[in-house]
Amino acid sequence: MGRPRTPLLDRERITTTALQLLDAQGEFSVPQIARRLGVQTGSVYHHVDGRDGIVELLRERVTEGIDVSALDVRPWDAALAAWARSYRAAFAAHPRAIPLLMTSPVRAPRVLEQYERAVTLLLDAGFPLREVMPVLVALENVVLGSALDLAAPVAMWEITDESATPRLARALDAVGDGRADASFELALDGFLIHARRRLETHVQV
Repeated sequence: MGRPRTPLLDRERITTTALQLLDAQGEFSVPQIARRLGVQTGSVYHHVDGRDGIVELLRERVTEGIDVSALDVRPWDAALAAWARSYRAAFAAHPRAIPLLMTSPVRAPRVLEQYERAVTLLLDAGFPLREVMPVLVALENVVLGSALDLAAPVAMWEITDESATPRLARALDAVGDGRADASFELALDGFLIHARRRLETHVQV
């Protein structure tokens, strides 16, 4: 038999399969990927640098949804806000990837380049070098927490007896639709206010 015109295995197919598994069950394994693609487990390792290599391919795939051009917006706080909204949307599409990607070191060159641009944005704005990573990590905490919130059930509080928690019941009724979006914008606004104040303090010194 001749070789198939379309290869059975390549990095794109491995990444797609791993992401499908991750979206479905919150985890993946190399043998599972191999079974889905109809190949031997060892064949997968010919295309990727082990499981860690697949994690970085997943990171690149998920972050493709982030609009990096948002970091070209000025002023700096408008750029961070636009980047944060795009970042949230990309990860909200794959919420089960968040625990995996956020507990693994970032090695993917394209992702590191994105952080390089974010660091440059803050340095150009006047943030001291020691403040840059705390600002970015704090923003990520807001973004990724909100991305997980988007994947949560609409009714996170199930009240069976309103007489026991009447104020909570009224507060839930009052918020209506869009609770996750409203909460994200509130947290983002608070973060930016604090970041501006910290920058002003350093500029005045």
